[in-house]
Amino acid sequence: MKPQQQDRAGLLYGFAAYGMWGLVPLFWPLLEPANAVEILAHRMVWSLAAVGLILLALRRWAWIRPLLREPRRLGLIAIAASVISVNWGLYIWGVNSGHVVETALGYFINPLVSIAFGVLLLRERLRPAQWAAVGVGALAVVVLSIGYGKLPWIALTLAFTFATYGLVKKRIGLGGLESLAAETAVQFLPALGFLVFLGARGDSTFGSGGAGHSALLASCGVITALPLICFGASAVRLPLSTIGMLQYIAPIFQFTLGLVVFHESMPPERWAGFALVWLALTLLTWDALHTSHRARRELADVAARAGLSPAGAASGSDAVPEAVAGAAAGVMPDVIPGAGPKTAPDAAPDAVPDAVPDLAPGTAPEKHGGSISGG
Repeated sequence: MKPQQQDRAGLLYGFAAYGMWGLVPLFWPLLEPANAVEILAHRMVWSLAAVGLILLALRRWAWIRPLLREPRRLGLIAIAASVISVNWGLYIWGVNSGHVVETALGYFINPLVSIAFGVLLLRERLRPAQWAAVGVGALAVVVLSIGYGKLPWIALTLAFTFATYGLVKKRIGLGGLESLAAETAVQFLPALGFLVFLGARGDSTFGSGGAGHSALLASCGVITALPLICFGASAVRLPLSTIGMLQYIAPIFQFTLGLVVFHESMPPERWAGFALVWLALTLLTWDALHTSHRARRELADVAARAGLSPAGAASGSDAVPEAVAGAAAGVMPDVIPGAGPKTAPDAAPDAVPDAVPDLAPGTAPEKHGGSISGG
């Protein structure tokens, strides 16, 4: 595939992935009268089934046996599964309880939380524009707290749990589909046990709500896996800097749905808080583009001095610097693999593309990027 066609296809897959994550608030209300916990349990069970079928079709099982011999990685998978369970459950509850705008806020501020984690936990050094973005983001939380009359705890919990999830996933070093399969395998038995318990008590809506309702609950697996597949196809075709831009599509869609479809209120002080968040993200985006452009220019100069063509020496020159890439990893919970902060020199990049090699044969490895979202 020609580079131009590859980029066009990557953009289409990227828009599809983030578009689906952005529109997912329209799906969760369809599952009522099931409550958030029951929906979460069905998502866990049916996601494992969906991802398992995909891995079976791709014949990607070789990673399981080595993983079972590594207790440390298994422990990290259990932590990741626990954290993403909180994230998924709170997101579903937030949407179905009339807090769509605040859930969107959580994914807007997630890059700022990821950067803060990089500084506090990984001792990363930030550039002035990044410090400014973090400061503006902190001010936004203060303004929003005044607007809500309390801390925007739903947004903050979503942001912190997903940032933690991304941090743990970087240490696990599994591809996106493999990682999701491992995490949902941890979730499966507790989720299935809960559903059996609900059924025994007569409180389950699966079956009792009609065939259509049961089909919608079962489709939770597809709703989780399909954007992941599209993201993987996009990540192998696009540079990380482009993936970092596309990630904002999802919370923008969610925010718009909260206003237009769910008619949530936005008093002036909330608009002010969101404006500050968007200013912080603008600073991050500008810094990422500026640094990426400077890196390409410096690489071209080095190549010219060495007598090489810039194209031949510039593999990876589109990569966003680590602190910004870590921020890009935050939005959309399930996961942008390989985009989080560097935590261990021997950690394999968490690359969804590796899980879907047939989607983009012959694509260059330097195009890999990202994390996946779990909205």
